[in-house]
Parts: sequence; C-alpha cells; structure tokens
Amino acid sequence: MIVLSHDAFNKVPTWRSVIVVPVSSSLRQAWRGPTAVPLPAGVGGLERDGVAVCHQVTTLDRGKLAEKIGHIPVEVIAKIEDGLKAALGMV
Repeated sequence: MIVLSHDAFNKVPTWRSVIVVPVSSSLRQAWRGPTAVPLPAGVGGLERDGVAVCHQVTTLDRGKLAEKIGHIPVEVIAKIEDGLKAALGMV
C-alpha cells in the first residue's frame, strides 16, 4: 500500500483512516492503462516489481497497516498522481 493521505491527518491519534493506493505484485495489472503505474523493484523498498493500482484508491483503518518499508521518489509520486487523475476523470 502507498499511503496518500496528508501527514497532518495521519499524525492525529483519533483519525483512524488513511487513504491508500494498493500495490499489486501481479504485473498483469500493468496492461490496465494510465491508472496502473509500474513500480520497479527497489522503489519504496519493494523487493520485486509491482504496480500501483490507482483505480482502486481506498481508505483503510490505520490498524491494518504494518511497518513502513520505504519512501516513494517524487518522480514516481508524480506518475501516481497522473494515474489518480485518470482514474477520477480529472485529466
């Protein structure tokens, strides 16, 4: 999961929800077009290639999250933003 919600919300103890984009290890997701952003191994601490599935953006209870494994570089975040815009019809 890639956490997208603003840190100001994430740091409030009573704010239980976080906004996330799922990450899939199934590279078949990559054919889904601009809403699927390829993530090479190493990006954000991924052990193998993956795909950010922007058309499945959702909220989760923060208790469902495990440990933080890394940061996403700014240029990859820009691609994820483009994927979210395409998924939400904001392009």
